[in-house]
This record gives sequence, structure tokens and C-alpha cells, in this order.
Amino acid sequence: MAERDSAPGAAELRAYRALLGAQARSQAAYRTSFVVDLVGNVGATVFDVVTVLVIFGVTRELGGFTLRETLVVVGLSACGFATADLLVGNIERLPRYVRTGLFDAVLVRPLGALPQLLLMDLPLRKLSRAVFGLAVLLFALVSAGIDWTPGRVALAVVAPLAAVVFFASVFVLTATVSFYWVDSGELANSVTYGGRDFTSYPVTVYGGWFRALFAYGMGFAFVSYHPALALLGRADPLGLPPWAGWAAPGVAVVAAALAALAWRVGVRHYRSTGS
Repeated sequence: MAERDSAPGAAELRAYRALLGAQARSQAAYRTSFVVDLVGNVGATVFDVVTVLVIFGVTRELGGFTLRETLVVVGLSACGFATADLLVGNIERLPRYVRTGLFDAVLVRPLGALPQLLLMDLPLRKLSRAVFGLAVLLFALVSAGIDWTPGRVALAVVAPLAAVVFFASVFVLTATVSFYWVDSGELANSVTYGGRDFTSYPVTVYGGWFRALFAYGMGFAFVSYHPALALLGRADPLGLPPWAGWAAPGVAVVAAALAALAWRVGVRHYRSTGS
């Protein structure tokens, strides 16, 4: 079996819209439950912000950054991750589909496998988390005292979008491991959610091989830390040049290309269960 390689046509787009509409109607059918889920899902992102506030309750600086500066880092990370989790996060169910043979049913349909997986059980309840993440970012940008220029306005728009693309790529990349190792869920979570936690703080709080691996080897420093430096007009304490703050879109494109390649190779490697 192989995934369709052609671009989606009008009929396929209508099918995807129908899948999305069906998910929205089914999840909103029980309104009270849906509202409770919406409210409850804000908790994870709220906890990330509260953790930072608690830390600053006992210190004035964190890795050389003030509270307002750190909130810019937190806002970029929270907005990017929460939105990517809403749009792509349910790809984490791929190991179950592979293990049970449900992925066979996805492949035999005349639609792209990845779009189907993303639209199946789309977690609309996570919309509140994405909205809260955006609100945190907007508050941080307004309160940080940024000297706004046209370039920084553009970066304030592009950097969160790049963060979404980067985190979405990480979700897909880690999920493809299940084509080779079905019980890879914990490994995937350690990278996706560990990456979220890593990007919620200035990378100056980390050190040694850990910072080198996550920040630059895996590119997480370009999700929130370097864009925040560029927005704040600060030099990098670690010595990277100012243009590093503008590299987020390029890093996101590279991550997306790697995720697309890994997905294609993984699907071709997949062997049907015969179910």
C-alpha cells in the first residue's frame, strides 16, 4: 500500500471538509461536555505560565532575563505548541492504528493518509488552549516594552507561525517512528512535550550537551528564544549573531521537509496486518 502522491483535487477537498464537519458536529453534540472539555484543556498552558510566575516569585532574573522578557519566550512557545497540538497532535494515535491494523483502512481510501489521520478525532476541545496561548503571547508583546519597527512587527507575526510549523513537524517526525517500533509512544512524548517545556524558558538556563542537543542540534532554540531576542532587541548572551533571531522560518521549513520525507519513507515501509 502507498499513500497518494498527487495534490488534492476538488473532490478530495470536499471529502476533507466533510470529515472536519462531521468531527465538529459530533464533538459539539453534547454541549455541556464540550464546554467542560474546552475549559479543562486550558489547564496545561495555564500551568506553564503559572510555573514561570512562581519561579519569578523567588528571583528577579532567570538566565539573565526579566519576567517580561521571559513571558515573550513563554508566549511564543505556548502559542506555537498549543496550535500545533490542536491541528496535528492527534497523530500521536498512529501507534494504535499501526498496532491494531486500522491504518490499513486509512490507506485503502482514495484520500491522503496524513490528512485523514489529522481529521479523524480532531481534538476541537484543544481550541481553548490555542486561544489562551495566543492571548499570553499578545500580552507579553504588549507589556515587554518592545521598540516596534516594521521588521519586528513582521517577526511578531511570522515567528508564532514558524513555531506552529516546527512543532507540527516534530509531532509527525516522532509519530513515524511507530512504523518501525510500535511501542514508541513514550519516546515521541519525551521529544514533543519535552520540547515544549524546553522552549518555555530562555536556553541560557540550560548548559552543556543538553543545551547543545536540544537548542541547536534539534533546533528548539529557534522556536522562541532567538525570535524573542530579536523582538526585544537583545544581543544573544551565548554569542550567536543577531540574524539568528530571524532564522525561525527557515528552521521551520527544514523541519517540515524532514517530516514530509520521514512520513513518505515510513508509509512505504509499513506492512499491512492483513486485516
